[in-house]
Amino acid sequence: MKELYQRRAAAVRSRMKEMGLTSLILSETSALLYLTGEIIHPGERLTVLVIREKGPAFWVRNRLFPLKEGMGLTMDEAAETGSFADISFEDGEDSIKLLSRLLPAGKAGIDKTWPSHFLLSLMEERKDLSFVNGSPAVDQLRAVKDEEEIRAMRLASAINDRAMERISHWIHAGVTEKECAEKLLAIYKEEGAEGFSFPPIVSFGAHGADPHHMPDDTVLGEKESVLFDIGCRKDHYCSDMTRTFFLGEPSEEEKKVHDLVRRAGELAESMVRPGIPLSELDKAARDCIAGGGYGPCFTHRLGHFIGLKEHEEGEVSASSPLTAKPGMIFSIEPGIYLEGRFGVRIEDLVLVTDTGCEVLNHAPRGWRIS
Repeated sequence: MKELYQRRAAAVRSRMKEMGLTSLILSETSALLYLTGEIIHPGERLTVLVIREKGPAFWVRNRLFPLKEGMGLTMDEAAETGSFADISFEDGEDSIKLLSRLLPAGKAGIDKTWPSHFLLSLMEERKDLSFVNGSPAVDQLRAVKDEEEIRAMRLASAINDRAMERISHWIHAGVTEKECAEKLLAIYKEEGAEGFSFPPIVSFGAHGADPHHMPDDTVLGEKESVLFDIGCRKDHYCSDMTRTFFLGEPSEEEKKVHDLVRRAGELAESMVRPGIPLSELDKAARDCIAGGGYGPCFTHRLGHFIGLKEHEEGEVSASSPLTAKPGMIFSIEPGIYLEGRFGVRIEDLVLVTDTGCEVLNHAPRGWRIS
């Protein structure tokens, strides 16, 4: 694994050079995990990984949050091994002054999630530095998954498929949305997942018209639509899938809307291949839904990127500047939302391959009676 992290750090340095950065200060938990394999949640205390144009990368961290055994190297040891040095401090020490002394002059890239009070203090310490958003140097790498990441994403999606099947057969009239969410967590644990990748969306009836409805105490009636937008985390990687089905016989309009949303998603998925602008996927799905008479009811982008986080940088939208590359994984999730009545969304994750795409989800998409 050491070689993996060395390769990733080298790739980040290459992007730093393109951006004109002499240093990059990273604090986002998922970026630190991606580059080092370390999982640290330091709360309000400073914890950063600094990658420099020259010399070994290094941690600046509080000693309360130790690194894995064998990772606490000096600068000289890190230079010899190509690993990361460890610069630690204790409560009461001025961590920003410590960080400041180690930064080379020039342009510093700052993690997009770094708390502003740290940045403002560093700006006071180092008036000779200029600061820019440096996250693209890592985000662009994370957008294209390697084979180990793809394996983890397939595994998380397979668990999600099984969970969707199990919850769809378990659900019954009289259960609440919150009870469904609790059942889902139990299912994920039984299937070997580490937990939710995001709080699940469980929407009965009219709640389905709210794309981000959170489960409440609403009771499922004898004849209602049910929307599940769910995902789990396995080996740190996330899954995400949405299905809409019905308890009792759906109305003719519910069937029509469901079929239209499914066709829109399948059309977009059929177009995925290296080189296609992601904006074209969004347009195709949107035009399909508009052609069915529900254009204004598709109210969000077609998809988002996913990996160590449920939403990573990159989106499938009308304004996306991105083109598909092999290794990218993103969602395709068209929806139609009829306020006060019902909503339908169907979502799959797709992996861009050398010749097209692999759909990572296999749970049935068609409308069905549970």
